[in-house]
Amino acid sequence: MTQLGRVRLDDAGKRYVKYDDVPLLLTRALRFRAGHKKTHLWAVRHVNLTVEPGETVGVIGRNGSGKSTMLRMLAGVTAPTEGVVSVQGRVAPLISVGVGFHPELTGRENVYVNATVLGMKRKEIDRRFDSILAFSEIENFIDTPVKFYSSGMFVRLGFAVAVASRPDVLLIDEVLAVGDVAFQSKCFDRMEEIRSQGTSVLVVSHNLNAVRLLCRRTLVLHSGEMKFFGETDQAISMYHELLAVPLAERSEPGISGAPVRIESFVMLGENGLPTNHVKFGEEVAFVLEAEFLDDVVRPAFSIVLAHERGQIVYSDDTHQPEFQRSYAAGERARFEAKIRVTLPTGSYKVRSTVRWKVGDEADRVAHYVSFFVSGRPLVKGLADLDAGFKVEGGTAAPMDADPPPSEPLESDAR
Repeated sequence: MTQLGRVRLDDAGKRYVKYDDVPLLLTRALRFRAGHKKTHLWAVRHVNLTVEPGETVGVIGRNGSGKSTMLRMLAGVTAPTEGVVSVQGRVAPLISVGVGFHPELTGRENVYVNATVLGMKRKEIDRRFDSILAFSEIENFIDTPVKFYSSGMFVRLGFAVAVASRPDVLLIDEVLAVGDVAFQSKCFDRMEEIRSQGTSVLVVSHNLNAVRLLCRRTLVLHSGEMKFFGETDQAISMYHELLAVPLAERSEPGISGAPVRIESFVMLGENGLPTNHVKFGEEVAFVLEAEFLDDVVRPAFSIVLAHERGQIVYSDDTHQPEFQRSYAAGERARFEAKIRVTLPTGSYKVRSTVRWKVGDEADRVAHYVSFFVSGRPLVKGLADLDAGFKVEGGTAAPMDADPPPSEPLESDAR
């Protein structure tokens, strides 16, 4: 019996042909031989994944890891070079802003065209048109050619049509990132609604907070290969490990003639080893090592810890008198800041900065490290104050009873 909404990839891969220009010889210039060299590029390879009906799965990875290629195979836009890709049921792909819309047609006309492509009948579109329009919130522009739409308007209308088609499989590739927070919240609620009705949802996103909220399981892709598929917090931890790239890729652009050069910046766990994953309550150390290329008097070392959504959680520096030092050209320094991680589960980034002043001019060099905190997934906010609760009265509830959802915050994506 066919299970509508079931998605499966068995050792799936996609290979592209890449043509490289080579220097032209006289014979090639005279068209005796082509002036191109053909090579092969594997965008995705050896991916094994099963998504059951009514499940939301996240897909994360660095740019160029193969996420979009995998979704295009699932959408039927491109065929796999190897392996098997199986998608059962009606598919609604949102894999690029504006895809499926004709720029010269109005929003109203594009609703009918796009919905028809997704398998809806004319009477069905007529019946659901008002709800599509209300969800998209672009009533004043529905009869305007979509070539005049902003990317946000494209996403609003495209998502509204996709969910109205009641797909068995919904594919979303980062397009919701261009919407405002209020619309994202509405989209997340609608995705949860259709998931509860049996729709399978695959979400590609760099918004790790959204992935945590939506997905119990997450796939991590890196350089086209499957690195992990399982529980979302573990997947995000793996993703942060893969983000541990060379120093030059994580630093701000160097300042010409800067008297300080950062040699390394790492986060050390309680075992004294570099890490990008820490559990709630553990003590970590942020260690920066630098070389002074010129004489510097009283440089300041600072750290700024921010949530992945950009809010600053904590900031401090070494301006206190007991930390004041001067360094001669050629000297090296080691700066260290220890904190106990009392943070809710989520992704964070720390910027470490060395600042100096010469005369009336001040400047800095900075470096970044990202990490993931696990252990307190139900806590919300920017800090975990570890409240001690006390409950009296009543009787013990059965452990298999579903509790009510936790209290949402106004600033949450949902």
